[in-house]
This record gives sequence, C-alpha cells and structure tokens, in this order.
Amino acid sequence: MSERTSYLSAADVPGAVEAELRDFLEANAASISEIGAPVADAVEHLRDFVLGGGKRIRPTYGWVGYTATVRAADQTEDPAAVLRAVSSLELIQACALIHDDIIDASDTRRGKPTVHRAIAAEHSRSRWHGNSDAYGENVAILLGDLALAWADDMWHYSGVSEKALQRAAEPWRGMRSEVIGGQILDISLEASNSESEDMANAVNRYKTAAYTVERPLHLGAAIAGADNATIAALRGYGHDIGIAFQLRDDLLGVFGDPAVTGKPAGDDLREGKRTVLYALALKAADASDPAAAKTLRDGIGSATRNDDIAELARIIENTGAVDIVEERIDQLTRMGLNHLSGASISSDAVETLTALAIKATSRRK
Repeated sequence: MSERTSYLSAADVPGAVEAELRDFLEANAASISEIGAPVADAVEHLRDFVLGGGKRIRPTYGWVGYTATVRAADQTEDPAAVLRAVSSLELIQACALIHDDIIDASDTRRGKPTVHRAIAAEHSRSRWHGNSDAYGENVAILLGDLALAWADDMWHYSGVSEKALQRAAEPWRGMRSEVIGGQILDISLEASNSESEDMANAVNRYKTAAYTVERPLHLGAAIAGADNATIAALRGYGHDIGIAFQLRDDLLGVFGDPAVTGKPAGDDLREGKRTVLYALALKAADASDPAAAKTLRDGIGSATRNDDIAELARIIENTGAVDIVEERIDQLTRMGLNHLSGASISSDAVETLTALAIKATSRRK
C-alpha cells in the first residue's frame, strides 16, 4: 500500500489526488514534447489549470464510495490504484470547465484568466498571425478534448483489476454521456429562452449532480464490489446532495462574493443561465409584479452593466425565490442523508458522507 493511501481520510484525498495528477501529467510530458514545442506549450496551460485549484470533490466522493463499501476480507484491489482511478475524475472536470468557460465567454475562473483567455493573451503578446480570441478558443477546445481522453487513460491504466473496471463500466460510460448531455441541455435552454423549472431541474440532474456526487460514489462502490442495494442507497444520496449542491451554486451565481467565488458578481445573470432560481423568481414576479418580471426577462443574458445586474438580483430576491431555494436545499440534504439509514456502510462512512453533504450544500464558493 502506498504511503499516499495508508489510512487516507476524506480530508486527505484532495492532497493525494493532487499528487496523482502531477505524476500523471509529468509521465505524459515527454510524449507530448515529441509532438512539438507548440503542443507542449499549450499543454502547460492544461497542467496549470488542473493543478491550479479546485476542491477535488469528485475524487473525494469516488474514494469515499470505495472505502464506505469495501470489505477488507474480500478486497484484492490496491488502494493506490483506486486512488489513481478516482483522480481521473478531475480531468473530466477540467474538460467540462474549460469548455463551459468558452461557451459562456467567461473571463475568469478561480480568480484567474480562463484557459482560452490566457492562451489568447499569449497569442497577442507573441504577435502571431490571426485573431487571438479565436486562437485561444480553438486551442482551449482541443485541450478540453485532451483532458477527456487523458481521463480515460488514467482510469483504465490506473492499476485496478479488470473485474473492477468491468463492474464500473456502466457508471463510467453513463457519467461521461450525462455531463455532456447536461451541457447541451443547458445551452439549449438559454437559446430557447426557456422558463421551465422542470427543464432547469434536468440540467441540475445531469450537468452537475450526476457527475459531481452520484456517479463518483457509484464508481467507487462498483470498484469495491458493493451490492445493488448499497449502490442504490449511495446513488440516492448522491442524487439529492448533488442537486442541492447545484442549487447552492445557483445562489452563488447571483449573490456570491467575487472575492470568494473567483467569478464576477451576478455572472449567471450576465451569461443568461436558466436556473431553478430564475424560473421560480420569474413565476413569482409574473403573479405579483409584471413590470419586474419584464425587467428580469429582458435583462437575463443581455444586461452587462453592474448596476443592471444588481437590479436583476434585487428583483429575484424580492420575489422570495431565494427562500424557496434555501428550503429545497435543506429538504434535499435531509432526504439525501436519509438514504444512508440502513445502508450497508460503516458508521464512519455515514459520518464522512454527512460532513461532505453539509460542506457541499452550505459552501460560499
């Protein structure tokens, strides 16, 4: 057993994942350099992004899904290999965020320039031929693709057994399709000016909840060889906590402190996100203040001035939608934790999952 995985607690997972990602990227550096210096230079942006922040939520849930269900007497998997496998989830996250920032035309992520903006700035400084912004987006798209391909490499060559990979094949396949499908659903709601709460909930389910909590738990438990009832309990927890996580993100996208979130205030309003918060606010405003509802409809996705964004946020708050979302977060958190009652997992695992749920749903960034 590696020193990285000996008695590894959930709190220790982010640091251990960071080390695994660093090792993986370093191991691939030579083959990338052989392709050519421009490729190696571009991949440095991916490396900086992957190692430059992030809470490592997905690998943490993957690891907990494994440790919560593994039975020592029946276990033959190398914990170090399991850690490498779940660390690959951060590369899927990198792909999703890099592409998401291009789609949303975001300038910052984690308080730094987004990958496509950083590459565009480099192009401009070098006085290369062509449009810097187009170059930055094109290279960033390819880096996101590379991150997804490398996630598959890191997963399949992690060292976990072929039997474990077979047990986890369905959630691995499902998770990748769900997150991409959720992203397509998200941009289609913006393009169609959707006001549907049900469709916004579907985005929460597939774009975030599934690959943030539910599927990582499923993957870890499948590697461990957990039974169907235990996997169902963990997935139930993951579904509810994952959606609560996204609802919290919706609130932060409108009311979050830029100094804490690393993104501009009201970014979801500026980008035109059709969230559950927006749908609820619009429905309430239609009933009580049609003029405010019109301002909200007209402003989402088109307002750019800080004063206008602040006015949209004020309208949302005045509708009472924030309180409704807060109540749903609390309810989903309770429901998620209830799934753990009677599940075939240790009391330590229940305690860990409870702490993770509270942290995920009450965070400020």
